[in-house]
Amino acid sequence: MVKFVENGSSSVIGAFGEREILYAFHDIDGTHSLIRDWPPVMSIVLHYVSEGGVPDGYDSDENVQKLVDMAGTKPLPETDSFCIESAGLSALTQMEWAIRRAIDKGHIDVPCNKEENREKIEMIRKGEEIFANPDTPEMTEFLTVHTPRLFKFYEKVLNGFCRDENLELAKKDPDRFIVDGSKEFLTYLKDHGVKNYFVTGAVVEKGMGMHEEVETLGFEIGEGKIIEDLIGSTWTDKIPKDQIMEKLLVTLGADGKNVLVIGDGRSEISAGVKMGALCISRLEKTDTFRRELHRKLGSHIVLESYNEEDFKSLMK
Repeated sequence: MVKFVENGSSSVIGAFGEREILYAFHDIDGTHSLIRDWPPVMSIVLHYVSEGGVPDGYDSDENVQKLVDMAGTKPLPETDSFCIESAGLSALTQMEWAIRRAIDKGHIDVPCNKEENREKIEMIRKGEEIFANPDTPEMTEFLTVHTPRLFKFYEKVLNGFCRDENLELAKKDPDRFIVDGSKEFLTYLKDHGVKNYFVTGAVVEKGMGMHEEVETLGFEIGEGKIIEDLIGSTWTDKIPKDQIMEKLLVTLGADGKNVLVIGDGRSEISAGVKMGALCISRLEKTDTFRRELHRKLGSHIVLESYNEEDFKSLMK
């Protein structure tokens, strides 16, 4: 057990008193791993779809390379902003947003309630992933077919842009792609009886993708290891991170007040606040937009490095 005690540290952005932590739920990308520089890739893919729809062959190898070459080369105000706001959402939800935006702009013609579609676009921007009002059968079928297809297209662009190259570099020098102090912090938690779980919106397949990246960085996965389990999504099922975390909480039989939630996305922080957990936002000092957003969401601690003395002073 690790005890966190609120003090006058500049890391504290929300009152939490004193907490005894038994479990920790961690986001991965941007929170511990730097292998995936995903925002410019997500932005160009969502821009490509929202401005052009999904014509035949939109996910061809030729278009993969085209977007690899275009990623990060110029500002894309709408999708750049959306990537910041949607960090932590299921990738399938992010793909859904682009398709709904293309429908709203008239680039995709699918029978649907246009006003409800606009409302769902805004709901996704605000972090919602499940909607009470069902779509038309045609819209449901279109999303069922194209969100996973677009997700796989995005992953191919990501691989070509940075992931594959960075993974090879990480095999030789893993510390280059780990957030400062991350491994030491995770080890400290484990050595003091806290069970660490990695939770991601990415697809988890043993020995592949995110699983391969985590192990390449030296984070062993398994019962009694530094990471007890790595839990994520699938190619076809939209599983919001809050649902993953809530299910894990029930499975562990844990009380939210004894859980630590760490991430850089609104979804894991919102879910942590909802379950009554102690929430830490791992954000760059220059990321003023998300620092303010996370404060409003109810996060308790913000840091850039796990080695910051102000942060360490909170742990007993």
